[in-house]
Amino acid sequence: MLEITRTPVGVVTASAAARALDGLVVPGRAFGCRTADDELLLLSVPQVTDEVVREVSTRLAALDPDALVIDTTDGWAAVTVAGDGARACFGLLSRLELPGSGFTQGEVVHIPAKVVAHGDQVLILAPSMWEAHLQDRVTKALGGAGPLETRPWTVPPR
Repeated sequence: MLEITRTPVGVVTASAAARALDGLVVPGRAFGCRTADDELLLLSVPQVTDEVVREVSTRLAALDPDALVIDTTDGWAAVTVAGDGARACFGLLSRLELPGSGFTQGEVVHIPAKVVAHGDQVLILAPSMWEAHLQDRVTKALGGAGPLETRPWTVPPR
């Protein structure tokens, strides 16, 4: 059965030289999404976001003294599509090709988005100003009804 849920996710943005991000050891409580040569989003459960900021700031400072690491959780909204057929149903939301397991970015329901696929779960993050649009379009496209339940996200294993 397909399930669509609102998903709280902690988001940390790290901006640094490409070589510094290449050498960064991502904390085990976070999932790294390389969005540009000089930018990395780190996703975690919201309860450990401050710890991720602290760890990444310390590690990146040794690699790039000009690195910037900030908690950008408030700038993002997320939904998860999970269950049998979640990966196939994603084709109704976007032309993006999902990785077997991992990260991609591009247009989803006509807005810019970040996508993490793992097993039968697809996490879709979009700028928070698009939260209502994201929830509405995903729900309508996939045949959901009513308000979305909130379910926690877990960091996929590496």
